[in-house]
Amino acid sequence: MYGGATVVEGSMTQGAGQGPERTETLRDFRVPPYAQAPAHSAQVPPPPPPVEMPPPPAQPHPPAAVHPAEAYPSDIHPGNAFPDDGEPEGYTPTARDLPVINRGDTVQVRVPSEPTPAPLPDGLGPLFVVGDVHGYLDELLAALREQGLIDVDGNWAAGNARLWFLGDFTDRGPDGIGVIDLVMRLSAEAAAAGGYCKALMGNHELLLIGAKRFGDTPVNSGAGTATFQAAWLLNGGQKADMDRLQDVHLQWMSRLDAIEQEDGHLLMHSDTTAYLEYGDSIEAVNDTVHAMLTRNDADECWDLFRKFTKRFAFRDEAGPEAARELLSAYGGQRVVHGHSPIPYLLGEVGTEDGEEDSRPVVEGPHVYADGLAIAMDGGVTMAGKLLVVQLPLHD
Repeated sequence: MYGGATVVEGSMTQGAGQGPERTETLRDFRVPPYAQAPAHSAQVPPPPPPVEMPPPPAQPHPPAAVHPAEAYPSDIHPGNAFPDDGEPEGYTPTARDLPVINRGDTVQVRVPSEPTPAPLPDGLGPLFVVGDVHGYLDELLAALREQGLIDVDGNWAAGNARLWFLGDFTDRGPDGIGVIDLVMRLSAEAAAAGGYCKALMGNHELLLIGAKRFGDTPVNSGAGTATFQAAWLLNGGQKADMDRLQDVHLQWMSRLDAIEQEDGHLLMHSDTTAYLEYGDSIEAVNDTVHAMLTRNDADECWDLFRKFTKRFAFRDEAGPEAARELLSAYGGQRVVHGHSPIPYLLGEVGTEDGEEDSRPVVEGPHVYADGLAIAMDGGVTMAGKLLVVQLPLHD
């Protein structure tokens, strides 16, 4: 506690001068039309009627090294993104204020660039996971395309592959709502192709839900006065995201699961054992979290957010035992998480001006805690890398 205020993710919360806002719950879930196809820029007039012409020759995809801003036509941007001619109004990048943890006991592994393996015997395709995105839509599109999961137009191209997002879609970056729209659209497209695209609940989803529902309503933080609105702003909340936030986005976020298991990988957002407080099985944890969000109690939601914000449970000497505790309760052979940026775990951070020679060196996920944990947050908010990798890792 500092000055009677609660510290959340390295920032002090305080009143933000905005009254509480509450949103009714939708009775059904719908993917909005604008999330179903790439959006046209508002400045571009509608295209003329089609003219019958022979089909053009197939064009090769841009190489993976092409900057994401150059990989798409200027009038089209998949995922309802902002155009490339400037940042959205109200975009305020946040300071890099997480503690630097200088560690020597983590192992960084390079994910091999191997061809996609054949589908599994039961008809399921390969498994991919995505680390924290935090509004960096361009980087997400480039990383998904590099793995062959989407095509040049941003459409699902991976057939029966399985794709899991580990949470934290918004805040800090310029287009969090565009990221959510893209994930929602890919979920529908993947299902139609025989695969699936799913997502987990991150602490920033809880933060955005709370900021919209409860605004400046004081919550019982246990360490002074706190509000969701202030915590959201001080942890990278973007006005452009709040202005574009719709009921369908809130409903989608509220229904996300907190923890799942795929192919022996225990998937979760936060590197914390706090999940154990919400149930002794995966189903129980997810049911408890959904019930808490449905009750719409500000104090209860704040406590959930606070616990999902905890980090670093798997480092240091007690890390392997913490990982084993989770694996014993929920199953699996490895914990796969986001939340804590790899550059901070390594003590490698970029400068504020983003000079190329000072960028954090992130080649891939980190395997640590005696091989029982995989860290997936490549630190895209600090000029690191947005990670999209195939599991299992070949380390």
